[in-house]
Amino acid sequence: MNVNVSSFGPYPTSQSDGKTPATGGTPIPSPSMKDGLAQRKSAMLSRCSEAARRCSRTLLFGMTTSLILQSVPVPTGCGLDADELHVTSSSKERRIRVNHSNLRAHAWKPLPSACNVRIGSRVYALELAHTWAQLAPYLTLESLIVLGDSMLHAIASQPALSRGRDESEIRHNFFETITGLPPFKGKPRCLRAMAMLKERVASPKESESRLVLLRHGIPMPDTGYAVPDARFASGAAMTLDLAWPQYRIGVEYDGDQHRTDKAQWRRDQEKREWLRNRGWVVITLTGTNLADEVSKAEYAFNVARHLTLAGARFVFSVVPMPLEKVIGRRCESEGSESAVGE
Repeated sequence: MNVNVSSFGPYPTSQSDGKTPATGGTPIPSPSMKDGLAQRKSAMLSRCSEAARRCSRTLLFGMTTSLILQSVPVPTGCGLDADELHVTSSSKERRIRVNHSNLRAHAWKPLPSACNVRIGSRVYALELAHTWAQLAPYLTLESLIVLGDSMLHAIASQPALSRGRDESEIRHNFFETITGLPPFKGKPRCLRAMAMLKERVASPKESESRLVLLRHGIPMPDTGYAVPDARFASGAAMTLDLAWPQYRIGVEYDGDQHRTDKAQWRRDQEKREWLRNRGWVVITLTGTNLADEVSKAEYAFNVARHLTLAGARFVFSVVPMPLEKVIGRRCESEGSESAVGE
């Protein structure tokens, strides 16, 4: 059922802001996602180096091992064991013999065209665009989109991977690589997912929160939006996870670190106070708002209400649409049918 949002008035919704630091003692700061990824990469590199030593050869790692070695969050619901070490060869004939239980061999035919990344003296990781394609059969469409966002962010955040390219160029090159690959299992799904990938998405939860809104008919927001002339006392730009600048509406996802790290909490308050004093509506959400379908629908309705009050006109879908339908509409509106797939 579709509902025209312009007919709705104010609708009070309860939403945990997740901002106030814990009371009754000094809170223990939660590690940032960046720190967690760095720790996991270090542990994985040690394991991969040991496997290479045992095999007495250089090893190329793909699948989830490639993600961890390149500081990309492993998507939820992946049909692979991320604790295994996934090694990659160009054909079944070239696969290495598995000599211990945690090593799993895979064949990836397009491998010769990949620009693989050296991680250690005998450890290489499969290029991220190829890793995305390689993982496609093991992921849902939503997880594939979330992973694609995370990869674009990881490439842009690491000089060794970005090689001087800006976000737009990285996205363009990523798409070029995928479309240029010969047919592989999951390629049609990759091509559909590409229509939804966005740059400047710093966490999987930001991706998930955007997809929730799109499935309810809310217009595509800007991601990682730098508010013009908005700067912290340090001089750093103020950004919003999701934003509709023409309506001065923004959304921010706060993980546990935003609540337990005092410096991060104060920074959040400085930014949101500055923006709200200049007419912005900043909606905050936490993992609780994405915990189940009811919570997601309430979050989507809250955003839709604020957008409507600001003058936006669109059709709100009470029941979330399938992602396939959202992708079809997006490609139709942009005249980019070629991005939909084979």
